[in-house]
Amino acid sequence: MVERLNEPDAGWVAVDRYIADKLIGDDPVAALAANAAVGLPDIDVSAAQGKMLHLFAMMAGARRVLEVGTLGGYSTIWLARAVGDGGEVVTLEVDPHHASVARGNVDAAGVGERVDIRVGPAVETLATLDGAFDLIFVDADKPSNVVYLREALTLSRPGTVIVFDNVVREGGVLEADSDDDRIRGTRALFDAVAAEPRLSATAVQTVGAKKWDGFLLAVVGASPDRTES
Repeated sequence: MVERLNEPDAGWVAVDRYIADKLIGDDPVAALAANAAVGLPDIDVSAAQGKMLHLFAMMAGARRVLEVGTLGGYSTIWLARAVGDGGEVVTLEVDPHHASVARGNVDAAGVGERVDIRVGPAVETLATLDGAFDLIFVDADKPSNVVYLREALTLSRPGTVIVFDNVVREGGVLEADSDDDRIRGTRALFDAVAAEPRLSATAVQTVGAKKWDGFLLAVVGASPDRTES
């Protein structure tokens, strides 16, 4: 998730806790504790968002998932649970230390046999993969968003679900003259998705323990909504 320079709104955090207590169930919090113990940045998705990704994968009937940006494997575990026995999550991580922590976490969560962790820059690793994936989740360096979108499309089929994280950036996405490469990369992503006829897409804002941000959601091969003349 987006880097948090200030504390999130207390009310948002309280609601996230309420949601987690009522609905989340078996949250793999041990992975978060392991991440914190070795100093990984606290930029994972929230519990509610992790469960949302899990449900997206289940709704898509996903058996093969691609994740760009592993960190410590928290979201990876949610996705690996969704693909079930015999399913596969291929996850890409640039930092060998993060990848090592993630390997320990997915193994400890009992889903290690479903997870293939590839180490190296994703812009290079993506070119070595064969499609098609049923769901693709991108939560990596934002300046490369358009590259990740292009590669995701080559690894997709009609019906593939593509999800990008951190697309609101506390409203920063509105800053057309921003010199922040992450905002510029996010705005370029919106432009690229809007110009891609193979995609039907929207974005949703989120607030909570991870502050104000959002997800871009797209489906490959869906016909755009239009009124026939």
